Amino acid sequence: MKLGILKTDTVRPEWVPDFGEYPDMFIRLLSRADPGMEFRVYDVEQGEYPQDIDEVDAYLITGSKSSVYDDKPWIATLMDFVRELDRRRKKLVGICFGHQLVAQALGGKTEKSDKGWGVGLQTYRFNQAPAWHDNGELDFGILASHQDQVVSNAANARVLASSEFCENAVCQIGDHILTFQGHPEFVPEYSREIMQFRREMIGEETYSSGMASLAVAPEQERVARWIANFLNQAPAQTERLSA
Repeated sequence: MKLGILKTDTVRPEWVPDFGEYPDMFIRLLSRADPGMEFRVYDVEQGEYPQDIDEVDAYLITGSKSSVYDDKPWIATLMDFVRELDRRRKKLVGICFGHQLVAQALGGKTEKSDKGWGVGLQTYRFNQAPAWHDNGELDFGILASHQDQVVSNAANARVLASSEFCENAVCQIGDHILTFQGHPEFVPEYSREIMQFRREMIGEETYSSGMASLAVAPEQERVARWIANFLNQAPAQTERLSA
C-alpha cells in the first residue's frame, strides 16, 4: 500500500523539532499499524499534486488551521481533486479539516459550531461496527482541536460514530472514503501546546477541561489499525457491516 498524504498546513516552526510536520505524525503512526506501508507527501497548500492520480494507491488529507469555506484557491482545487477521487472510487481518508472538506466537496456543509471549541480528548461512540473495526468497545477516545463541524453530510455518507458534542464524528462514503473529525496523529504533548497557544481563543473553561482530559491516553494505535484495515481491505469487505 502506497499512501499519498495531502498536506494542508504547516506546524509552527518552534514545534517542528519535537513533533515534525503533519505528514511526519501520520507516517510515524501508520507505519506502526502497517510496517509495509509506503508514503508520498504532496503539499497541496502550495499546489503540489501527483502527475498521475494512480501513482499511489490511496490518499489522506491532513488537518489544517484553514476552514474549508475560506475563499482560498488551493482549497477549491483540493475540493475538485476530492471529487475526482470520489468519481474514480480511489481510497481516501480525511482527518479534521480533511473530514470537513470531503463533506463540503461532496454535497454537505461545514460551518463554525455554536457549541464552541472541541479540544483535548474527545470520546465518540460507534452506532455500528464496520468491517474494518476490531469488534472491541464501541467507544473510543482521540484528541481533537476544532471549532468547525460538519452540519450536513456528503451525499450517501453514513455516520458511523458520534458524540453529544460532535454529531458527525466518523463518516464513510461507499467503500472508498473514510473520515474522522478527531486527530489520531496527535500526541498529548502536541495537544497541550495547541491548547496553550489558543488559550484565549478557546476560553478558560474549555481550556481547563481540555487540559484535564489529557490525563487519559488517546487510542491512537487502535484508530491507526482501523485506518490501515480500511485502506487495505477489498471493496466488498469494506461494505459489510455488523451490529
